[in-house]
Amino acid sequence: MLVLSRRANEKIVFPNLGITVDVLGIKGNSARLGIDAPANVTVMRDELLAQLSEAERTALAQVEKRPELSHAVRNRLNAVNIALHLFRRQCQAGLEVDAERTFDRLISEFGRLEDEVGSHRPVPKPAQPNYRALLIEDDQNESELLAGFLRMTGFEVATAEDGSDALDYLQSHKRPDLVLLDMLMPRCDGPSTVQAIRCNHDYDPMKIFAVSGTSPMTLGVTIGPGGIDRWFPKPINPETLVRELARELHLPTVAA
Repeated sequence: MLVLSRRANEKIVFPNLGITVDVLGIKGNSARLGIDAPANVTVMRDELLAQLSEAERTALAQVEKRPELSHAVRNRLNAVNIALHLFRRQCQAGLEVDAERTFDRLISEFGRLEDEVGSHRPVPKPAQPNYRALLIEDDQNESELLAGFLRMTGFEVATAEDGSDALDYLQSHKRPDLVLLDMLMPRCDGPSTVQAIRCNHDYDPMKIFAVSGTSPMTLGVTIGPGGIDRWFPKPINPETLVRELARELHLPTVAA
């Protein structure tokens, strides 16, 4: 049984965000969370998101693209979103220690999100156990959360801090099946990394997917041959990301 007694029946309040997370109870491998948020903040289970009409999805996508969201806030929202989904997967798998650690990090990310907003006024069956991914992300916490989620869905994951680190990895390791790439990074950014990879024909079979709060038009990155295969804007839904990766790589559907 998953037990987080120090968290049960306690509220975590983020006054600058107007968000309250209430741990309603924990039973077996299930944790009940209550999230109270302002009317303009959409909170929904990912299984309900899949039932939305195309018009409703478009409306939500427009909300996600609001220009007033800074790059830092998008990163924090992305980390919170991934942590919520990773926590659910770990609870389902009965990974008590991992779930507790992820929950602590989730609360930490809410705190960091509050700081960002105040300063500026969301047992799995592995679907693809033989596929290897290289995750390139300079934010360590965000990188560890997404890498953890990908591993829970069957990927082997290596991480790199930026493009320079990633290019060194590619030269000294077996080629991964796909690269997940942030765009705004120190030393060697996303566009430079894409160009370096695409200029080396040894990497031709490798897929490159962008996971970024920026847009391809802003950075002048092409989508298609010679560029990025797919572009996923932050904050991402990691469940949707994995389903799309499976589709692109012609893998079996990922278990919910």
